[in-house]
Amino acid sequence: MLERFRKYIAENNLLKPGDRILLAVSGGIDSMVMTHLFLQSGTKIGIAHCNFSLRAAESDKDEEMVRTYSSEHNIPFFSTRFETKTFAKENGLSVQMAARDLRYSWFEEIRKKNGYDAIAVAHNLNDNIETLLINLIRGTGLTGMTGMKPASNRLIRPLLFATRQDITDYCNQNLIIFREDRSNVDTKYTRNKIRLQVIPVLKEINPALETTLNETTERFTGLNEIISDYISTLRERISEKKGEFISINIRLLKTHLHNKAVLFELFKPFGINNLQLNDLSNVINGKTGGQIFTDSYRIIKNRQEIIISHKDARNETLFRIRNITGLRKVPVIKSASYVDIADNFEIPPDSYIACIDAEKISFPLTIRKWKAGDFFYPLGMKQRKKLSDYFIDKKYSGFDKEGILILESDGNIVWIIGDRIDNRFKITSSTIKALIIKSKKRTTTAR
Repeated sequence: MLERFRKYIAENNLLKPGDRILLAVSGGIDSMVMTHLFLQSGTKIGIAHCNFSLRAAESDKDEEMVRTYSSEHNIPFFSTRFETKTFAKENGLSVQMAARDLRYSWFEEIRKKNGYDAIAVAHNLNDNIETLLINLIRGTGLTGMTGMKPASNRLIRPLLFATRQDITDYCNQNLIIFREDRSNVDTKYTRNKIRLQVIPVLKEINPALETTLNETTERFTGLNEIISDYISTLRERISEKKGEFISINIRLLKTHLHNKAVLFELFKPFGINNLQLNDLSNVINGKTGGQIFTDSYRIIKNRQEIIISHKDARNETLFRIRNITGLRKVPVIKSASYVDIADNFEIPPDSYIACIDAEKISFPLTIRKWKAGDFFYPLGMKQRKKLSDYFIDKKYSGFDKEGILILESDGNIVWIIGDRIDNRFKITSSTIKALIIKSKKRTTTAR
């Protein structure tokens, strides 16, 4: 087992000579066997233990055992206690997910603070197979079929080569102490149900199940690399980053709509799941304005493109500006200054620069999102126009309109920022002083 351990580490480049490794040790059989193997291999290690306060006195006994073991073997020991159930409730997580988030965040904090090169966790081959089956049952893309990786950033899994039986045998041969977590036999947890009820049935069909599924994950890993390269190249060809959003060319995308696997992989980074694939296809094939939401993104059709943006891009914006200094501090404003008008003054032909008669406005000014019913008098026109009609004339998409900000004085629109000023506030032959405002450029989908 020790030689297989060393070989697996070498083949997967998990360690470099002289590396210091922080071991995540719960006190269970897997993590205690991992600790023993690292001690036998001569690696410099530290032990990190999390008490999740989930099993009352049992959790405290786990911590005490690991602490004592660390002391007896002169291993640096780090521990922490979490109120896991409280954290889960406050963050809308399951207890298992809360425990996962808490421990990995804390492990990384300890690693950095104490100069360890990597964090080792004791996932084994059976854990990997269980993860594969869980992903398969819940519905997954190809990535979910590749299982756990031997290394991911600063996290290593040096026991992925070993079955649970291998670990049990090594533990018995070397008289390694450990504590059994009673929750491991509670079938209310999906992983335990698969381990205790599903896998035994599968092994009746295929006694070499662990080896077979491990080889399957390896093949899927190879296929995933090939397909990932293809999807990455395709995504680059049909999409374009435009400021805060991504635009996908529908004409180029439609040639792939028949293949739901490709569609899923293309939109997976934006939170699309299997249940939403049909809705996504309907949006792509439907009318302008159709949209679908994932946990973090909004996907909307605009003419011949699909626009993808973060949900928080729709947040309302409102600034009350009491003087020109305050105007300069608004994120969308690049600069603002007063200019005395001379005979040779020329108005720049740039929609991102507003030249306003300073005497026609009064502070405080307001910068806000436009709303239905807003109107203004477009520069050069004497009749008023609803902003909604103006945007239609400009061929602004619904997505573009959500990003429009207006500058307002005394309830009157002075400037559609980055577009056009109101005719009532323009510079004339009688203007003495002008307020010159430059806004930062924004990206639109308008054609």
